This record gives sequence, C-alpha cells and structure tokens, in this order.
Amino acid sequence: MAITMKGFSKTLLATAAALAIAGTAQAETLKIALAGPATGPVAQYGDMQKIGVEAAIDYFNANGGINGMEVEGVIYDDACDPKQAVAVANKIVNDGITHVVGHLCSSSTEPAADIYYEEGILMITAASTSPSITEKGYDSIFRTIGLDSLQGTLAADYISGTVKPERVAVIHDKQQYGEGLATTVRDALVGAGIEPVMFEGVTAGDKDFSALIAKLQKADVDFVYYGGYHPELGLILRQSKEKGFEAQFMGPEGIVNSDLAKIAGDATEGVLATAPKSFDQNPENALRVAAIEEKGLDPTGPFVFPAYAAVQIMASTIEAIDSTDPMAMAEYISANEFDTAIGHVKYDDKGDLTESTFLVYELHADGSKTAAE
Repeated sequence: MAITMKGFSKTLLATAAALAIAGTAQAETLKIALAGPATGPVAQYGDMQKIGVEAAIDYFNANGGINGMEVEGVIYDDACDPKQAVAVANKIVNDGITHVVGHLCSSSTEPAADIYYEEGILMITAASTSPSITEKGYDSIFRTIGLDSLQGTLAADYISGTVKPERVAVIHDKQQYGEGLATTVRDALVGAGIEPVMFEGVTAGDKDFSALIAKLQKADVDFVYYGGYHPELGLILRQSKEKGFEAQFMGPEGIVNSDLAKIAGDATEGVLATAPKSFDQNPENALRVAAIEEKGLDPTGPFVFPAYAAVQIMASTIEAIDSTDPMAMAEYISANEFDTAIGHVKYDDKGDLTESTFLVYELHADGSKTAAE
C-alpha cells in the first residue's frame, strides 16, 4: 500500500533513488513506467504513447543509454479507468519506479498525479489535456501536450470564424476530458456571439444514439462539436448518415484515430478535429519516423511524438544534473528549455507548455488526416 505522508515519502524516495542510482556509476537500468490504456475501448491511444516511448528508449539504448544507464520501459495498464489508474499508481510506487510517462486519459491522470506528487515521483503526460491536472500546483507533474483551454478555444475560433454555422450543438461523453473540452468550446462560442442550441451529454459505451440524432434533427442543427473519444463519435457519425442527418462534425484529438473510419466508414470524410501538429511530417523527425516504421508501427498518431519527447526531456535532465532524483529533475525541468521531437519545449510555473501544439485537421474515410484550410 502506498505511503501517503508527503514529506516523509518524498524524502524516502529521494534517498532510495540516490542510493540506487546516484551518479549513475552503480546503476545498470533506469526504469520508466509507461501508464495508460493497454486494454479497453481507447487502447489505440495507449498504443500511440507506447510507440513513442519505446522508440525513444530504443534510440537511447542504441547510443549508450541515458547517462550510461540501460533504459527499460515498464507497461502499466489503467484501461482509461480512474479507479484502475489509482491502483496502477500505487503499484508503480510499490515497485520503486520514480519516473512515469503517462497517464493518458485526463480522468485517470488526475487521481494518479495526486499519488505521484505525494510520493515524490516525476510524471510527464503526453496526452492528458485537462487544465485541472496542473492547476493544483504540483511541481513534479508536467505535460508534452497542450491544454483543453487552448484546444477548445482553437476549435471555437475555427467554428465561428471559418465554418460559420447557423445552429450549433455541443455534445460530450460526460467524462472529465470530453465534458471539459465541450464546456470550453461552448463558452468560447458564446463569447463569439454563437449560442449553441444544445449542450448535453451521452454515456460513454452506449451503442444506440438514435434519440440524440432525432433531437439534433428536430433542432435543425447544422454543426455538432463532440467532446470525447472516437468509439462513440464513430457510431454517432454512422447512425447519423443512416438517418439522413448531414451536419458538419468536429471533435478533439481523442477522435483522431484510424479506427474512427473503421466504425463510421464514409461518414468520417470531412470531420474536423483539433490535434497536435503532425510531428511525423517534420523533416527533423525523419530518422525517428523511419525507425518506427521499420518495426511495422505507425508514427502518425497524435501522442507518438509527445511521448517520445517526454523521454527526451527526462534523458536531457538526467544527463545535465547527473542524477535521477525525481525532485531534482523536476526543479531542472521547470527552469530550463529543451529541444525535442515536438520542437522547443519550455514550461510555465504550472508545468504546462508555454506554446500550443494544436492545429485543425480534416479527417478522411481512409483513416488519414490533412490540415484544414
């Protein structure tokens, strides 16, 4: 069972880390926990995170390790479930691992971050975008992805300034990530003079959305923003097409997955989405992309290179301070800047990126995406 006395825990873990891997001379392996969904309906996003982390680990191990240490990624499956995430976080503590990349779903990351902070563990999430995670002021929690507040505002600006629909509905999946984004979009639209005609939630895991679609049709909605993940939106898109509902749809990076097209088919064509930049298209990442593709993996997922960057930041910090102590690392990360696979990274006093990495994309029925005009 995890110790919960913050001061004692941080001192104990720092001492243990120092004894185990101080100066790296006696250390042979640096373990990095990879926490996220390996199973469940959004496991594909966990795969993206895994691809990025393991590609970075492969690179460092092929080039002498991190400060001479062999690096090992240890996978922990939280299934994007908050209760399981707490169990995972406690297991990571009990396993003595003090460096975490993850979690992925904001609803899982937030309770896990509470434990990591109490226990003096360094965490960098490559996917969780809820502002509340870092608003708590935890000095050992960071991200390599932008915030919902930035992503939602970008979406609202595009809706009001480019699409200019007549009747907007904002739908969400009642979860922290989806509802938070939907709320940001709704409020930004209102600020731009667009009052959504609907704002309501669906239940994650539902399969039949006929009642929702009938309501949208009755309200004569011509644009739908959906806050949530691809499994539900895929069904909404497919069933909308079957029922002749032809509104424009938009969502966040949680829908940017080739499986959306597998569920929705042709109804995917033209769906809009905000997502991190396509870092796989950056020429500076060409060798990294090639290394991932050589393993038969997909480098294009929105969380691949943010996850890669998380490992890079840890590695750069360890090499700079010659220590794996998580609190010393957190202090260094807060005060410095990094060149990574997602570009130049600098943090504000909350552990958030100072620059947004989100763009608007158009999704296609073949599972690909292109930058929206």
